Amino acid sequence: MLHHHMKSLALFLALSAAALAVHAEPSLTIYNQNFAVVRDTLPLTLQAGANVVHYAGATAQVEPDSVILRDPAGRHELQILEQNYRNDPVTAALLLSRFEGKTIDFEKYTLLNNSTYRQIVHGKVIRSGYIPGGEAQQPIIEVAGKLQFSLPGEPLFPDLGDDTILQPAFNWVLQSDAPGSFPAEIGYVTGGFDWNASYNLVSPEQGDLVDFVGWITMKNDSGKTFENATIKLMAGDVNKIQPPQRAYRMMVGGGGNGGGVGGEPVVTEKAFDEFHLYSLARPTTLHDRESKQVEFAHAEKLFAPTLYVYDGAEGFRFYGLNYDQNYGQSGNKKVIVQREFVNAETNHLGLALPKGKLRFYRRDADGQLQFVGENEIDHTPRNETIRVTTGNAFDLVGERRQTNFRAEIGANWIDESFEIKLRNRKKEQPVEIRVVEHLYRWSNWAITEKSDSFVKKNAQTIEFCILVKPDEERTVTYTVHYSW
Repeated sequence: MLHHHMKSLALFLALSAAALAVHAEPSLTIYNQNFAVVRDTLPLTLQAGANVVHYAGATAQVEPDSVILRDPAGRHELQILEQNYRNDPVTAALLLSRFEGKTIDFEKYTLLNNSTYRQIVHGKVIRSGYIPGGEAQQPIIEVAGKLQFSLPGEPLFPDLGDDTILQPAFNWVLQSDAPGSFPAEIGYVTGGFDWNASYNLVSPEQGDLVDFVGWITMKNDSGKTFENATIKLMAGDVNKIQPPQRAYRMMVGGGGNGGGVGGEPVVTEKAFDEFHLYSLARPTTLHDRESKQVEFAHAEKLFAPTLYVYDGAEGFRFYGLNYDQNYGQSGNKKVIVQREFVNAETNHLGLALPKGKLRFYRRDADGQLQFVGENEIDHTPRNETIRVTTGNAFDLVGERRQTNFRAEIGANWIDESFEIKLRNRKKEQPVEIRVVEHLYRWSNWAITEKSDSFVKKNAQTIEFCILVKPDEERTVTYTVHYSW
């Protein structure tokens, strides 16, 4: 499976480069796993045979062995005979190391009698302290025949020194089958990019029809600014090998079509292989160290009812035969609040929604927005139901206790009875509470007594729906019989 996904990624890189050959602007496909595929145009003038080419347009986090260079028109056959990648752009510490053993000028300023005086100090660099790829050491500078473990001032370098670069760069030896000038395309994988989705759900003071807005946030930490780039966002489980020194965040997401009401979609979506590919409608500039947001989903009057759930034995599950009487006893009294909505066109949505944070707002009696909770949703295809917990109910209380327990191990059966009390302290609002009960002692069970009807949710779970009026207490009882 890993081989299949990596093969798909390489094929996508090559095909995308061909499809975007006519554009001079760069193109990005950002994966929300902290990497991206970059496609750019590189004007080349080559002679037949070997050519030395310098390219300084890559990011600081490029994966050098991912580079693909080609003539999109197919008129020239190119081969990279040799590739050298340098990512030690010039810094003061690096330049100081280039002048070890030499004397340079240091500039210092002295405050005397409320006046500042500039002074030039000559110092011989005995040790710069620069360690490539390691922790820097203290420099050693000789000034007037004496050694000091600090710089005597700001170093003034006479030149850049030999073999220094101002930014990360490739030096290639390219083999061309024929001479000519043409716009070549370069594609590569780079770290330093990420994107994620977030959502805002706004409820009225009363009612279950809400407004839903989805945002995409892109982040560029690659060390390079992309001007007027065509940007796509890839969602899906793309396998990416993680080097120990660079831990990619393996987060999976997606996006959706949609946009502002009455306008063209800001983001459009289509299926691509086993993934979803989302395209921004127009080129945009993504600066280094910049985050950019675009709206990609907008729905009004989305039906998202509020659910109240009491799970008195939350956390207790079936792991095998269990006749410990105390197992499953808990003092949980919290009734959780959830919102549920169907991701379908019939509910004014119907998008492939990525994993992301979902924030809940509700308007108060004055019409002002109040934040009432947040949670995360997983990647959700269209026509699926989303249920998200927003917090605990303030005025609802649940209480669960075991009222009877009988076990006949030799006869292979257990009987257990429970009483669940539900209290609604709201003054005017009746509430339907879903009581979730886990049948965790054995796989074979039957409900022999019950005060209310229930729904079997799965092989080990049942659910009662109980309407509790204001200032009312309702009691639910049931007995379960296990046999093996």
